Amino acid sequence: MRDPETLSLLMDEAGLLNAEAAAALLGQLEVLSAQWRSDVVIVTVDTIGYKTPKVYADDYFDHNGYGQGEDRDGLLLLVSMAERDYYISTSGDSINTFTDAGIAFLGKQLTSGGLSGGDYAEAFQGFADWCDRFFERAAQGKPYDTGSLPKTSSDVVTVIIVSFCGGLIIAAIAVGVMKSQLKTVRKKNQAADYVRPGSLQVTKAHDQFLFKNVTRVYVAPSSSSSGSGGSSTHTSSSGRSHGGGGGKF
Repeated sequence: MRDPETLSLLMDEAGLLNAEAAAALLGQLEVLSAQWRSDVVIVTVDTIGYKTPKVYADDYFDHNGYGQGEDRDGLLLLVSMAERDYYISTSGDSINTFTDAGIAFLGKQLTSGGLSGGDYAEAFQGFADWCDRFFERAAQGKPYDTGSLPKTSSDVVTVIIVSFCGGLIIAAIAVGVMKSQLKTVRKKNQAADYVRPGSLQVTKAHDQFLFKNVTRVYVAPSSSSSGSGGSSTHTSSSGRSHGGGGGKF
């Protein structure tokens, strides 16, 4: 089990944060871990050497005694500068809290939220904020997963822009069609000029229903209802079960 006196929830071995940013982030991680009874750990290193990000993150979590309770609940974010790798390793109940789809979502927010651009303090604080939301959602019995991932501000802006542009395109096409149909129209001076001499005169009219066409279109079920999603697991070198995922930044 982790000794709080010797092993911190923030291990910035690569020196990415100044003292003020590190203190603020550590406080955030400690509050988060205590509230949800699950260690939230951030580790930065210069290089992971010959190990893969998955193996390095799992081993760092296991060998240093991270995780709360009998099942060692928690997660660890590893950032390796030389390889430009990040990896999120989950353990215990956090495996179900952070599904495969959820981890992919966190990775996207992490890289776009400052990690790729070198704003590490912002990236890590944003990561901790998202973890809080994931824990809260899981506590309600509905972990974020495929088909139920949280919406971001960029998603809302994208929907608005696409809808607006789509409306403009449809309107332009409709106006263009109507305009093309009026090319042979000429202005008449008298109302009678619009009546063609000898044209058909309708004295009686009625409607008769003949038949109807019915078109059926098959709609495939959404991914959220097909049973996909959840968390895949693997076994670390110490024999413990972990979930996780990562990528480049």
